[in-house]
Amino acid sequence: GNLSGALREMTATLWARMNAIEGFAADVAHEIKNPLTSLRSAVETASRIDDPVKHRRMMAIILDDVQRLDRLISDISDASRLDAELSRVRLGRVDLTGLLNILAEVEQAAADARGTAAPRLVLDLPPGGSITVRGIEDRLAQVFRNLIANAVSFSPPGGKIRLHAEVTGARVVVTLEDEGPGLPEGKFEAVFDRFYTERPAGEKFGTHSGLGLAISRQIIDAHRGTIRAENIVVDGRVAGARFIVTLALAR
Repeated sequence: GNLSGALREMTATLWARMNAIEGFAADVAHEIKNPLTSLRSAVETASRIDDPVKHRRMMAIILDDVQRLDRLISDISDASRLDAELSRVRLGRVDLTGLLNILAEVEQAAADARGTAAPRLVLDLPPGGSITVRGIEDRLAQVFRNLIANAVSFSPPGGKIRLHAEVTGARVVVTLEDEGPGLPEGKFEAVFDRFYTERPAGEKFGTHSGLGLAISRQIIDAHRGTIRAENIVVDGRVAGARFIVTLALAR
């Protein structure tokens, strides 16, 4: 009976993995076709243009599409090998307090370089000793870097980003809040889908691949944690977005 149950579970896991690979391949093919179509059109047009100004404009479009493809392929490569990496690596002890402090210092230095109108990160950690979780330090850093970068891109000039950690029982809850326009209503789960993009108005098209939050959820799931999104509502209006990450404390 135990052997039969194990074989059924193994078969179900195998089918789930095969379906996931098939779906991922279809998504990748769809996303790569967009910049390739634009690139082909720009190349064909550039070959027929004699005007130097229009020719330079076409070459700029070609360069943008090549850079977009490069970003897309890099993120796809990271996402495709992540499952195998996370399944092989043993979770260790990670000093979450130290990690968040380092990320906050890096972001503050970046904000100083961007100027006085840049959004500012405020770190709010519980007093006392450090918070230690079970995990992979590099991958957890990747999650929080991505969340901070998203908050910065959506924040208004001079806005405040709050990064807060709180221990609750055997878990730690890390919350990141911004003062941006918030998330589209009903899209709180969709933002974690592969290739979903909802970027600030005026941002250059193709700057992001839409894989950042999907990879973040993949990493947090491998840590047996949770990540979710919601809007901050004050007096009936949306005052920003909030991302909540929950991780198990190291015993």
